[in-house]
Amino acid sequence: MKTLKGPGIFLAQFASDEAPFNTLPDIARWAASLGFVGVQIPSNDRRLFDLEQAAASKTYCDDITGMLAEHGLAVTELSTHLQGQLVASHPAYDRLFDGFAPPALRGHTPERQAWAVQQLKLAATASKNLGLTSHATFSGALAWHLFYPWPQRPAGLIEEAFAELGKRWKPILDAFDEVGVDVCYELHPGEDLHDGATFERFLDAVDHHPRANILFDPSHMVLQQMDYLQFIDNYHERIRAFHVKDAEFRPNGRSGVYGGYQGWIDRPGRFRSLGDGQIDFGAIFSKLAQYDYPGWAVLEWECCIKDAQQGAKEGAPFIRDHIIKVTERAFDDFASTGSDRMFNRQILGLE
Repeated sequence: MKTLKGPGIFLAQFASDEAPFNTLPDIARWAASLGFVGVQIPSNDRRLFDLEQAAASKTYCDDITGMLAEHGLAVTELSTHLQGQLVASHPAYDRLFDGFAPPALRGHTPERQAWAVQQLKLAATASKNLGLTSHATFSGALAWHLFYPWPQRPAGLIEEAFAELGKRWKPILDAFDEVGVDVCYELHPGEDLHDGATFERFLDAVDHHPRANILFDPSHMVLQQMDYLQFIDNYHERIRAFHVKDAEFRPNGRSGVYGGYQGWIDRPGRFRSLGDGQIDFGAIFSKLAQYDYPGWAVLEWECCIKDAQQGAKEGAPFIRDHIIKVTERAFDDFASTGSDRMFNRQILGLE
């Protein structure tokens, strides 16, 4: 068994134009002061990271890892969540997602999609230069607007959507395979990959590509009312990244899973800071240890009630206290009688 690495923190929700959150050295110093030992870096935020330079220059990456090491930190993964969203986007969402792309590409969907694919391929090379083995992203969506089966969907419609999604992602997965890095899709409402069933569809569409893997975030499963523990049992071989994020689901007589178009504060399903929600993290960390999860436990702070900095301050010890230092021996070794084949046959009455 393996001991999980952590605690790490995803920097996307903390980056801003104000110090210490506007440069990587300053935000690294802040994260280290709270007890984090890893940072997941959003590759789209040039205040913190230059993706193009990281792909082109091993020296740039060595400088980053060296600077972080001075603070006792390592890079857990790079993230291309926003770029991944644009690999596949239905026209109904074009205006909403235009903000994820450079200004010159807004309103130009084919060019925007080509840029997103190139961003993912750059992230593959940058991840290699940083010595990483996993990468965090979104799948994008061509069929999300069809998630509810009304009006009746024509036969073959969803199959066509996933065939196209697989066609777009296969070259990206191949690029990551060339550098030995796993693509970890955060299964998330709004993405075509949002649960186990859709992930299985995608695996079929990419011929069960070895680099098509999962970023496990139980909060999104609580909001969908899924069994997140059984999910680990089912898909542990593909889980290669982990967002530690809490959530709660409290349905009422007015709304449930769909949320009634309400803001986060009023929805029955809400993201919460660690320890404030309903997720059984003790069981999650136990299962991940049981199945030899090889990666990091990374805080993703999202809460509609608690302040971000309080959530971060509380998050590091929460994760550290849940990481299980796995045992190196069986608890009943003290009672071992030793064995060999003859001894075993004697016990069975065969000798």
